[in-house]
Amino acid sequence: MTTDQKNIVNLDFKKDKKILNFSDFQKQNIKFDITKLQEAYNQIVQTKKFDDGGGISHFGAICLTRIPGDPESVKGQKARGLYWTKPDKSGKEVARDISIDESAYSEFIPDFENTYFKEVFDVLSSKYKLGRVRILLKEPRSTLSWHRDPEPRLHIPIITNPGCLMVIDNVAKHMPADGSVWITNNTKYHNAFNGGEENRIHLVACVLDYKFN
Repeated sequence: MTTDQKNIVNLDFKKDKKILNFSDFQKQNIKFDITKLQEAYNQIVQTKKFDDGGGISHFGAICLTRIPGDPESVKGQKARGLYWTKPDKSGKEVARDISIDESAYSEFIPDFENTYFKEVFDVLSSKYKLGRVRILLKEPRSTLSWHRDPEPRLHIPIITNPGCLMVIDNVAKHMPADGSVWITNNTKYHNAFNGGEENRIHLVACVLDYKFN
């Protein structure tokens, strides 16, 4: 064997290459005006505070839908709802919070009807069977718990930064704030974190009729 042959490096990594599967993040064929979304968000937060869901740190929710005529249906634990998590080294799964009848959240809250979110809601509800529709806050340098939800979730990022990632199983993805609509497979274990220094704001809706392959 010549010296040149000894120095040849085998660059064929195909047999060891792992291809990440992003099928749990499904971009939809819908797009909204990101400037109007941000303006509507700024309009709402002038008069409405985020609900911390009963004392959850670095988290906040403003509900855009409710059970018809029931203002209590958007407060406290009902701003969060049921999820499952594995909180300690035992790996045992436990349920947190309370079960929610998502299909009952059919009324768009009248206080927000003069915002662009009403148009967004009308479009989305014509295409999907929705549960709660919320504006969710994730504060800077914070993360959610490792958990799973009862149903998939629809996301429209409104304010984000490159340090905002959602992780489903072992796959992480950044969803940009460009008016795009995503549906994520929240029935698998996942979390979301904001590694930036500004708030992460998403419109998030529970989707009751969406099936992942």
